[in-house]
Parts: sequence; structure tokens; C-alpha cells
Amino acid sequence: MSKAIIFAIDDDPQVLKAIVRDLRGEFRKDYKILSTSSVEEALENISELKKRGENIALFISDQKMPEMQGVDFLEKAKLIYPEAKRVLLTAYSDIEAAIKAINDVQLDYYLMKPWDPPEEKMFPILQDLLDEWNSSIIPLYSGIKVIGKQWSSKSHSIKDFLSGNLIPYQWLPVEDNSLALELMEANSLNSENLPAVIMEDGELLVDPDLRAIATKTGRNIQAREELYDVVIIGAGPGGLAAGVYGGSEGLKTLLIEKHAPGGQAGTSSRIENYLGFPKGLSGAELSRRAIAQATRFGIEFLSPLEVKEIRIEGQYKFLKLNDDKEIKSKSVIIATGVSYKKLQVEGLDELTSLGVYYGAATTEANACKDQQVYVVGGGNSAGQGAMYLSKFAAKVHILIRKPDLSSSMSSYLIDQIKETPNIEVIANSQISKAIGSENLEQLEIKNLNDKSRELRDAASLFIFIGAKPITEWLNDKIITNDKGFIETGRDLTKHKDYKTFWKQDREPYLLETCIPGIFAAGDVRAGAMNRVASAVGEGALAIKLVHEYLEEI
Repeated sequence: MSKAIIFAIDDDPQVLKAIVRDLRGEFRKDYKILSTSSVEEALENISELKKRGENIALFISDQKMPEMQGVDFLEKAKLIYPEAKRVLLTAYSDIEAAIKAINDVQLDYYLMKPWDPPEEKMFPILQDLLDEWNSSIIPLYSGIKVIGKQWSSKSHSIKDFLSGNLIPYQWLPVEDNSLALELMEANSLNSENLPAVIMEDGELLVDPDLRAIATKTGRNIQAREELYDVVIIGAGPGGLAAGVYGGSEGLKTLLIEKHAPGGQAGTSSRIENYLGFPKGLSGAELSRRAIAQATRFGIEFLSPLEVKEIRIEGQYKFLKLNDDKEIKSKSVIIATGVSYKKLQVEGLDELTSLGVYYGAATTEANACKDQQVYVVGGGNSAGQGAMYLSKFAAKVHILIRKPDLSSSMSSYLIDQIKETPNIEVIANSQISKAIGSENLEQLEIKNLNDKSRELRDAASLFIFIGAKPITEWLNDKIITNDKGFIETGRDLTKHKDYKTFWKQDREPYLLETCIPGIFAAGDVRAGAMNRVASAVGEGALAIKLVHEYLEEI
């Protein structure tokens, strides 16, 4: 949290210098001291500070200034910072004006010139005022602020990106947040400009895309090298492990992620069965540790960028990105993972990101405070999401088609759900319709036993049903199975098009695709175990196979 500000103004440079000297000597440990000799400049400065979300605790103004009297300046300053304390510096002859100002602008104090010694005549008074301000004010958050509508897909996308990349931010929904409205007014914003992002340095981004936010938060979106030993596509557990081992073993390694590190696992509120963490850890924490480890070994990390196409020229692989730039590499590891399947129900598509979410429990949990929330799915991801949401929601309802959770969820999660009083499991049921004008309002729930339907109020719906591989972008250039998962190793030999693709004397390596030097690791691969630990193992193994391939060329 940045320090609050003491703002001083006096048109006499010598007096201003003395004020600033005394203020810094006494208060600089806890406050920033800003000053100016111009009223016009002061008003511009405090307006800009308001736009940036800075806190001003105290104004000290001289009374007799040629541009404007101090009382009038403090009155204008009060409109911008109504909670700040106001102190007038005045000569003996102007005491009457100072006393009148106590009533007119709620002046907190006036100080006589000169104020020597300040230890007696200034510091105790100002300290009392600052203590009073601190006791009554909630300091403004000094980091990134996101202003937007609660039910906005663009707002959700920005929040999801920031939280997924572990970038702290403050969410300010315009529907019920006075600070959001203040900042909109200060920055001359209207609803058409939203969402808007105020960066830590005060820069305003209006309706920004994710790449603009990534650039401003120090993310890298430009490759530095002309040729890499290995490019890893996807920063889930498999891709992150490949990055760590590629970097530690001296390969020139590039990791590309279209959204945020961690993949589907990164959205998990708690992973409790990962080796070495008996108390469990969040997917975000696992991702943070892995990215820190990989970058320490010198890998490059590009985000948010997406690979649209792979082109082969001889032994080189050219990756075309969604910004139309190309990256050249000797080998590639595809670790794009999976995404949640879409639930085909009337009304859901129109309300996606407007109360209906696929995953994203951690991003939108705060919006669920004291609400009725529904979770669809009976796997571990659904159970972890429900447990996390139960900390915020009035009640979490888990909808499953089966009689109970025992066939699809780990027993430790089932036990936790049973012990959580505000989680209800609704068995033998499914959603038949989602209803809402601007956002989700109700769900129609069908009982699969008696075919009856019930209409229930619902603030949010989180969907965790099965997974589909993120392989559409491959455009049939790499062999996949009938569900879209990438075939690798000996399993390729069973495919009817194997000999059309594979022209090497040797068989494909264990994780190698139908194109030599292109490997697949983690959940995107056919036959993968779909566990964080197995994805990490495959990412490490893929680097070993990359070494073997690079020795051939």
C-alpha cells in the first residue's frame, strides 16, 4: 500500500521550502510530502492524484495567495478529497478569515506564521489530525483497479486474466461501488468506456485487450531469439515441467501460453493429492512456483499469445502466432491441455460470463457472497470449486446426474462436502433451461427419476463437466483420435494414415507425434492419466526425448 499524502501550498517559495523541510523531517516515514506554489497547478495535481486513486490525508494552504485565497482553495480541494484534513496558514491579521473558514469549509485548524518551534506549534496539531484521519478512513487500494459491470463478459475476461497470472487487483463493480463511480467521474468515463483499468502508476486503459494489460504489467509478448531448441505450447503442469527441465538442461527454451499459467489445474482452489504437499496447495500457487523456477533457469515466457498454426520446413518448425508473427524452433512440445466441455442447454450460451461460468470459481467467488450458487459436475474439479464457493455463497447446490458422488469424486472431497453445512448435493438431476435478461436469474432443474421440473433462483452457475482437448488449431496436420486427443508413440502405428505422415527409419518416440520433433505431453495426449503429477512427469520426459531428437538432426 502506497503512503498517503500531505499536500502543501504557499505562493512564497521561502515559506514553502520551510514548510516542506519541517513536514519531511517529521512525517516522511509515514507520508509522502507534495508541494507547489501555484493554486492552478495544485488543483491539477490533486485531480490527477484522485484519478490515480492516491490518498491525500492533509492539505496545508497559505491564506493570502494572488491566484486564490487559501480558504477558497481548500473549499475546491474538499470537493475532490472530502475526507482530507484541512489546515490554513495565516498571519495574525487574517485570524478573522481563518475563524470564519472553520464554519464555511469545515476547516480543521489554522496555524499562525511563524510556527517556530514546530515541535510545539505544528507537529502535535498535525499529528492529532493525521491520527484522526487514519482512524476514520479506509485507505484507497494503490494497485491495479478494474472498473466494470458485474455482468460483463469483458470484465470477467480481464479479472480472469489478472487472477490467473497472480496479478493483484481491486474489482470495482459500478452497480454497487461508490469508489467506482467516483473514479469514473474523475476520469470522465461513461458506461460505454467500460471495462476500464487503472494501473498502479495511474495510467488509464479504456476497454483494453488482454495483450495491452499484459504489456503494462510486465508480461512478455515478443520473442527475443530467432531460433529455439524447443518451443513449448501451453503452460499447464506439463508445459511448466517441460520449461523447468528444458531451461535447467541448457536448451534454448520458449514457453507460450494463451491465457495464464497453470492451465485447468491452475484454476483449482485446492490440489490435495500432489506429492510433497500434505496440506495441499492451490493451482495458482503451484503455477507461481513453477513459473518462478522455470524463469530462474533462463527460459522465455510469452503470454497472452496463441499459436494458430505449425508449418514445417525441412527440420525446422515455424509457429504462427495470433499476432501473425512467426517463431522458428528445432522442436516443439504441445501441452495445450483440455478445456471444460460446453453444456448444451437452452439459455446457457447467451448467459456465459454473465453468471454462467466454465471453471473460474476462484475468479468470481466474491460476486457470490450470500447468494444461491449452483455447480454442475461430479468430478474433483467440481468438488474443489464447490468447497471454495461455500466460503462466500449462502448455499452451494451441486447438480449430478448419478445417485451420488462416489463413482466420480475422491473420497476425501466427498467427506469434506458432507461436513460443509451450506453445500447441498442434488442427485439424479440436470439443468434443462437457464433464464435471465442481462444475467443469470433462474435455473430450471429436471428430476431424472420422475421427469418433474422445478424453477429455482440462481445468482451463478459454475460448470465442470468433462474435458475436451485444445487441438482444433492443429487443422488435421497432426493425428488425433476420434475425440481430438493427440496420438503419440507406438499408438500412431495403428492409425490408417500413419505411413502417410511418418517417413523416418525409426518408430516415433514415446511422446512423439506423427511429425518428427513435435511431442505432446499432459492431458492433450491420447491415453494420458489426467493427473497433475502425470502431466508433470510427461513434461519432464518430453525434454529427454527432445534431447534424443536433437542429436539426430
